[in-house]
Amino acid sequence: MNFGTFLLMQSPSAQSSEEMYARAIEHAQCAESLGFRNIWLAEHHFSTYGYVGRPVQVATFIAAKTTRIRVGTAVIVVPLHHPLLVAEDIATLDVLAQGRVDIGLGRGYQYYEFERLGLELDSARMRWDESIDIILRALEGKPFTYSGKLYEIPETSVFPHPVQKPHPPIWITAQSPGSVEATVKRGFNLLTGGFGVPVERMGEFRRLFDRLVEELKPACVPEVGVQRAVYVTDNDADARDAAEHARWNMRVTLSLRNHYERVDAGHAVAVPMPTEPDTDDLLERFIVVGKPDTVIRQIQRIKDLVGINHFNCSFWFGDLDQKRVLKSMERFAREVMPAFG
Repeated sequence: MNFGTFLLMQSPSAQSSEEMYARAIEHAQCAESLGFRNIWLAEHHFSTYGYVGRPVQVATFIAAKTTRIRVGTAVIVVPLHHPLLVAEDIATLDVLAQGRVDIGLGRGYQYYEFERLGLELDSARMRWDESIDIILRALEGKPFTYSGKLYEIPETSVFPHPVQKPHPPIWITAQSPGSVEATVKRGFNLLTGGFGVPVERMGEFRRLFDRLVEELKPACVPEVGVQRAVYVTDNDADARDAAEHARWNMRVTLSLRNHYERVDAGHAVAVPMPTEPDTDDLLERFIVVGKPDTVIRQIQRIKDLVGINHFNCSFWFGDLDQKRVLKSMERFAREVMPAFG
């Protein structure tokens, strides 16, 4: 099992863009020095829920500031873009990063974002299916044509060509049974978890994944990864405080997903859920926060239940300051990672 780190780049207190991006670069360089395999960047628009509207652009800059860590997107929201431009972006990043690239793709889930780009979320599935077909054809590096319900593409060649053949590893974020099935059918790697997904739900996804792999028999068995809020500390009070920072992410994520979001002048508001876990439940079922032995136990539980190859750590959540985030990362690398070889 390998370890990555994830940047949503949210800011409940609306920190300056300069400060947020300086933090992100420091985070990436720290992750590389500590031995993390990947750094992943989200794509979100139009609120302080996420300052990264162009994850491939930011990943390219991070690749230039690092030498070993793999850079990636988690995810590019494919239906928001023309698929040929997505393919060009992926290939360009792969060339400039010299093949240190993993690509996460997603269908999107926020009415808020789609509405502001003049798109309907309900049409995302159709746009997704055709776009994935086009992206895969484009990355092959050969002339192709495409005729679909949404896209008509005359003979077209995409440049540059990616370094990794036939394309960088592709991961799909899946938070529903339908997404899991679509991922397995394509033979893509699966990334699940995230804010608001309890551990037992991820176990259900794994059982569905195994059944689908047995039925569909993809050419190669996809890898499976889990993303979780992670914070390593030496005392319980600090852990419980961190859990409340994670609650901000959970509240905003679920409000955006279920379309009861509140955004005031660009500031994402953490709208309480009708029913939500108390702090003890949050710590036990939704996040990986606590002393090193607790964090090891939680990750082992996820590994046993979900059977993962990759564990993606969201160390920076809520309004945790940079000092706490980096200290947590250092403790994780020193006291948790060795327990998993």
